[in-house]
Amino acid sequence: MGVARFIVAGSLIDGSGGEIRRNVFLAMRNGIITSIGSAADLPPTPGTTIVDLSHCIILPPLVDCSVSMTRSPALDRRVRSAADEGGLADKAAMLEQHIGYCHSHGVLGVADCDDPIGLTARYPGRPPLGDSIEIRTSGPLIRNPEDYAGTADTDFLKIAYSTDIEEGDAAPPRLSPEDLHRIMGQKGGRKAVVVANGRQQVAEALSAGCDAIEQGYLMGEGNLRKMAERQVLWIPSLVRARNGLDGASGGGDVACRFSTRYVAPGKSNPGAEALWKKLLADQMAQLRLAGKLGVTTAVGTGAGSIGILHGESVVEEMKLFIKAGWSLEETVRCATENGARFFGMKKLGALTIGHQATFLITRGAVQQLPRKLAYLEGVYIDGVPSATYRKNPVKRV
Repeated sequence: MGVARFIVAGSLIDGSGGEIRRNVFLAMRNGIITSIGSAADLPPTPGTTIVDLSHCIILPPLVDCSVSMTRSPALDRRVRSAADEGGLADKAAMLEQHIGYCHSHGVLGVADCDDPIGLTARYPGRPPLGDSIEIRTSGPLIRNPEDYAGTADTDFLKIAYSTDIEEGDAAPPRLSPEDLHRIMGQKGGRKAVVVANGRQQVAEALSAGCDAIEQGYLMGEGNLRKMAERQVLWIPSLVRARNGLDGASGGGDVACRFSTRYVAPGKSNPGAEALWKKLLADQMAQLRLAGKLGVTTAVGTGAGSIGILHGESVVEEMKLFIKAGWSLEETVRCATENGARFFGMKKLGALTIGHQATFLITRGAVQQLPRKLAYLEGVYIDGVPSATYRKNPVKRV
């Protein structure tokens, strides 16, 4: 039996969606949470370690349900092209960098897609960062029936049934409904995430038996009700539309950073601005309705797309959830527990007795969340401080 360790926290957001608990202790043994209670009831513990975080907030690690770990989000198209055309060593270096970005922003779980050479799938476990985040991979994004052949050994399927919302909302499906049904019939025990927009495309994806809808722009109330009834996960991808709006009004591509927008040079496009404004407003309204209908929802940013940065963009998505009327507790559940459970990330998720003692620590008041996630006080992995997280990282020149 390992030695018991205790942490006293000012606030605990456990990721279940329940109320925030104040002045609590967590007891841990062998990396597992063994007890949670009021700090006033902390049992006498002579000779044991007590870490005082009474000035801090504890919450579960974040999970991004939509990333491309081997793609560069750079605004400069030359940089992105160079990254796409680079050799294996270059891609591996970029992957390791993106893993580091995720870890430093508390994103310890990612669902990766659009990796045609399977590099991400071969990476977990490789030092020094391979053990710092849980990665689930879909391999190549399925855009046509032939792509399915490259997904035999993947964790889940990612199917582009509609054109990405960034590429236009009126484009027809890339696969036929028959193709989609055929793929669903062959998926076995794997879950299928379908990118679909519009009432008809989402309805067809639901009819085929998908497990999750990503984006789901303009899908309407009827589809939301079906998703609630069938317990289909929704990944609304709000930050994509917000980036589109910012870019159209600011005159160029936008890099999503916590409180600052980096806009590449260009001319504003009033027509596009009006379109993106409507799309974002409609999606926010759908998200608000989804909360009332009980649709299981998770955070997925599309990191690796233009201007959507790995790790930190999760906070931008969380801000939009709150703006749409979701509570902080509900938003944290969507950014942690819901994604972890869907993708089978057993070491992540809600902080409850019997679960892994892996969590994030932030300073300040809960009213400062999710903004305070930009600068974590610490990261605990299996009950001990992370060996790779640095609150004040050393800059390399």
